[in-house]
Amino acid sequence: MNARNRNLSQVRQPQKFDYILALIIALFFVASIVAIAACKPLLPSYLSMWGLDGVLTKQILFYILGIVIIAVIIYFGNDNLFEFAKIGYFIFLAGLIYLFLSSQVAYRFTGHYLPLASAVNGSTAWLQIPLLNIQPSEFMKVMLIVISAYVIEQHNEMKEDDSFESDIHLFIELLKWIAAPAILILLQPDTGIFILILFSIMVMVICSGIRREWLIFGGIVIALALVIFLYLFYFNQPLFVKIFGNSYKIKRIYGWLYPEEYATGVGLQLYSSLLAMGSGGLLGHGFQANLISFPEPHTDFIFAVIGMNFGLLGNLFVVGLCVALDVRLFLIVSRSKNNIEKLMVIGFLAMFIIQQLENIGMVVGLLPITGITLPLVSAGGSSMLSFMIAFGIIMNASLKAKKLSDYVY
Repeated sequence: MNARNRNLSQVRQPQKFDYILALIIALFFVASIVAIAACKPLLPSYLSMWGLDGVLTKQILFYILGIVIIAVIIYFGNDNLFEFAKIGYFIFLAGLIYLFLSSQVAYRFTGHYLPLASAVNGSTAWLQIPLLNIQPSEFMKVMLIVISAYVIEQHNEMKEDDSFESDIHLFIELLKWIAAPAILILLQPDTGIFILILFSIMVMVICSGIRREWLIFGGIVIALALVIFLYLFYFNQPLFVKIFGNSYKIKRIYGWLYPEEYATGVGLQLYSSLLAMGSGGLLGHGFQANLISFPEPHTDFIFAVIGMNFGLLGNLFVVGLCVALDVRLFLIVSRSKNNIEKLMVIGFLAMFIIQQLENIGMVVGLLPITGITLPLVSAGGSSMLSFMIAFGIIMNASLKAKKLSDYVY
């Protein structure tokens, strides 16, 4: 029997291990710990580095817990992943609904948030459980990628032709899962994760076999939306404010386009980031340099901290790790013979690439600031654990692909 047509559940769990992927994750761990430790002089006093609530201590613990999660997923395999993903989807959807009720109902009408769900930095995105703040949207993006892979594959198995009607049916089936959490995440507001979800699933859909005319249509829509956005921003700001929100958003855009002119206001983060990286030169100012301070050094702007401490070489090392991870995931995609796992890894690869590009791009001023962190480097428990769930799934896909290749004859 040809192993290409054999269900993965019929193939024994492989004994081989993807040591290359494990090494990349280990190097990210080292880079993350060093970078967060370098943030110490820049952190506010309440973020103790080594105490029970210390950001560095938590990052180490999250990495350890993440390794346990990877091991558990490898042990159980990916065969029943869809059922677990559906359970996770409804759990985290309930969390998103609770956060919505806290910010949009309870706070609006009573002036008080619901327990465990107050705003942090202007966003109601965390369930503030003691010792661990859970961000449901971070886990939801992984659940949606897994579920979307199954929905796409089921659609492809049942469709009778490659018509526009068939593609529209696929879009509707995906929207049934995506619409509610995406809207709730956008209302938190968390534009960054909203973009991650849409981009990842869009790439999965593009790779699913839809008609190529949709790509042309999508490109035209995006181009028109960009032209309209720019026209309104530069030539009709009253209408821009009416459509997109208050004047603060316009100031944020100006802060991105002209950081030096708005260095004391909305452009402070970007201006300080550029100053920190530019002053670092080739080798940086040394470990725990404290020349320039800026908000969120251990999360959104950790790439700038690396540049200030370790210079261009430090930044290139992190970029090299990102490229190594992306290339490794691409090789797993190209080698995998199971369509569902292939689609999942494609979604995770798209998620990593857009998050890497957006974080590094916003730190160097090429893209607007959206609050997206640098994967596997920035501090953050929910983000880290969600990535480790993804890596457990990816590791299984890599291991099974290796095993299947041994069966082909």
